[in-house]
Amino acid sequence: LAIILSEVYANSAMFQGLRSATSLARARKVLKPVAPARLLSNNRFAFAPSAATLNVAPAHKFQSHAAVYSRSLSTDSSKTAQTMEFQAETRKLLDIVTHSIYTDREVFIRELVSNASDALEKFRYKQASGDVTSADSIPLEINIYTDSNRKTLTIVDNGIGMTRDELIGNLGTIARSGSKNFVENLKNGDGADKSATDGIIGQFGVGFYSSFMVSDSVEVASLSASDASATAHKWSSDGSGQFTIDTVPSEEVSEHLAQHRGSRITMKLKPTCEDYADAEKIKAIIKRYSSFVAFPIKVNGEAVNVVQAIWAKEKTAVTEEQYDDFYRFIANTYDKPVYRLHFRADAPIELKCLFYVPRFHSEKFGMGRTEMGVNLYSRKVLIESKPKDLLPEWLRFLKGAVDSEDLPLSLSREKAQNSNLVRRIKEVVTRKFLRFLSDEMKNNPASYREFYLEYHMFLKEGVCQDYAFMGNLSKLLLFESSSVENDVISLDDYISRCTPEQKHIYYLVAPNREAALNSPYYETFKKHKIEVLFLYNTIDDFVMNNIKEYGGRSFISAETSSVDLSKEGSLTSKDGEDEESGDKKDDKKAAVKALSDSEAEDICAWLTVTLGSKVKSVKVTKRLSDSPAIVTDHESGALRRMMKMVEQANAGRKEVDALPAQTMEINPSHPLIVALYQLKDNPGSVASLVAQQLLDNCLMQAGLVEDPRYMIPRLNDLLLATATHHKNELDYDKKTQA
Repeated sequence: LAIILSEVYANSAMFQGLRSATSLARARKVLKPVAPARLLSNNRFAFAPSAATLNVAPAHKFQSHAAVYSRSLSTDSSKTAQTMEFQAETRKLLDIVTHSIYTDREVFIRELVSNASDALEKFRYKQASGDVTSADSIPLEINIYTDSNRKTLTIVDNGIGMTRDELIGNLGTIARSGSKNFVENLKNGDGADKSATDGIIGQFGVGFYSSFMVSDSVEVASLSASDASATAHKWSSDGSGQFTIDTVPSEEVSEHLAQHRGSRITMKLKPTCEDYADAEKIKAIIKRYSSFVAFPIKVNGEAVNVVQAIWAKEKTAVTEEQYDDFYRFIANTYDKPVYRLHFRADAPIELKCLFYVPRFHSEKFGMGRTEMGVNLYSRKVLIESKPKDLLPEWLRFLKGAVDSEDLPLSLSREKAQNSNLVRRIKEVVTRKFLRFLSDEMKNNPASYREFYLEYHMFLKEGVCQDYAFMGNLSKLLLFESSSVENDVISLDDYISRCTPEQKHIYYLVAPNREAALNSPYYETFKKHKIEVLFLYNTIDDFVMNNIKEYGGRSFISAETSSVDLSKEGSLTSKDGEDEESGDKKDDKKAAVKALSDSEAEDICAWLTVTLGSKVKSVKVTKRLSDSPAIVTDHESGALRRMMKMVEQANAGRKEVDALPAQTMEINPSHPLIVALYQLKDNPGSVASLVAQQLLDNCLMQAGLVEDPRYMIPRLNDLLLATATHHKNELDYDKKTQA
């Protein structure tokens, strides 16, 4: 049994299994005893093992790596054996390569520039190794010429060039990569300089055919620098399945190849693609995809790629000016970045990364969601612009580049091929950046606070959305605290000040610090001298609910009814009173006598009836000192507001706007509660109005009232009652005096 199998490219999906030309050579060797395959009519062919058949006439068929296989149909010698041939429709195959691989046809510029760069890299290596000699001192570069009158686009390099056989082998054989063969030969050679392969870009041998996406015909003139006696040849094709090889007359060599080596590609553009004869469009494409190719690129004599790929250099080899220039190029801005992170990583594959944190971001100005800002490169050539899966979305404010020479790519080189590998890269670079922020937070707190002030919302978004990095992000959060003025603290700072008995981390959501300090929910913490984190942003409530626990302590909202500070190692005096013991408290106690237990139960029952469906229960609390009442165990005001934004389609419905019944807790020693108890049974009194306003005051303290205008009629009634009462007192005093 003999099976001789080479790649058959019947559709674009099969290109991902490409192998080197080694398999083709093996197939040829084994096929020698087999009857030669024949060229078939109708542009169909079977692989002919002898390369000599290609050199008989100036017109040739494109070849794919199809092969003949021979296998026995039965082990029984009485059965006849058959030899069968693989066949491929070359025109259809070329059409697949040309039109089905690439999603954006402008990448043909990237592919051809990459090929030119490889040719220059090969010449530089061979010149350094002594394989070729050149007396000229002409710089290695890529020149592109546009001609809007003739509707042509020409790309010229003064690299290694190709012989006649190399033109046939490299351009006449689909999916044969000369660059890949060059790299493999270097790697297999004894004593070869392995670093010489770093600048080679090509892998698959199909990039050249992308030129047919925009061209009716393509002509390649080339003169090899490896053979001093070589003559220039011209390869041409219209992409229909055939190509022509011809010799360039000596008197025309200077016209085609002014530097007497290298290659010149001339494309006659399709009528629908004549815009590629516009120099500005070509410049824009080069800046997008090929700005960091190692060799100068000129369009009609003007240098285009003036910024270097500094991420590929060692940090010590890059100046501050180069860092700033690259930042301005990649971020399209003129400010200086807050942070810069330049590093290399070896796992899961070798990575070269350079990240910048801009000084400002535009989302805070309501300019829409920022798009991802880090590009993916391979060997300094853009593979994917701002891919969404390279970094977590909450890091979309970063600008920069990630480059990998070993990244497996799709055939079009427009996307990484291995999604699992990309996920691992994402984890590696994200953890590296978070470690960087952690170090900055510890070593340079002032600059970190400047960063945090601008980008804290992105970190909090990560806490809420990205469970994998929630723990790392939690360490980077900063909050105002009841114990520290004009500064912020981390969660580690908070825990370091906790007593061993304190099992919770307490937080209070408020509009600002003044509102938090005057909040009735803070009174008991102030009394027990327990630190509370003050949160001012809508998302902060979600952050705490997502973290749930930190350093072995759970997060508890100060607005929860279950707050019990008696077991939290409070710093109050032994009698349970706080240190405020001046005349003010004594005056209050002397002026107002607190309700007894039975009176307190009575007022609670009355409030439950009076407030009706607005409350589910009213009870006495000992946590209040200066406030008459609060509501507890209510839904988050921030959550409610965000839910209403999501449900704007239901605006106006009562079930959306209506608050659920609340749990109300009253302070039986507060003068207002005592006075209300005395008024509640008097007919014609304002007790009912006071009770309703008392509840609304509690709701406003909890952040549950979005539009307080509905209170205005009731407040007017209360003002009228107050004014009338005082007028009656004045009238009574006048009568008495009279």
